[in-house]
Amino acid sequence: MGTVRVSDVMTKRIVYLPSETPLDEAARAMAEADIGDVVVTEGANLAGMATDRDIVVRAVATNRKPSAVTLGEVAVREIVIIEQSATLKEAADLMRQRAVRRVLVADADRQLVGIIAMGDLAVIHETAVSVQRN
Repeated sequence: MGTVRVSDVMTKRIVYLPSETPLDEAARAMAEADIGDVVVTEGANLAGMATDRDIVVRAVATNRKPSAVTLGEVAVREIVIIEQSATLKEAADLMRQRAVRRVLVADADRQLVGIIAMGDLAVIHETAVSVQRN
């Protein structure tokens, strides 16, 4: 089996939402798309990323009304990007170094093509361990 690349396991569906989107709308968009994160924009610029966990920890758990809080208020502003041809080890190392659970994936032209999450790496690792045991 060859080297597994980020492009082999990433989620290709990217949902972009403006920073002024209320959290309840963002949560509905995530549910409809069956994803746990959205890319937050300000105009034509990337402003960060927000996850279902960000919504829970930064708003719901602090008794803030989701319809009154925006993505811009809870989004993580540090944008971490990896090239789609990178290896899974490189992705895992980057996540560890930057202390993030999700990384945006870009092609060689720096256009976003997906998102890779720590969970994606875990699934591949479990599959490899299972194959080695058999």
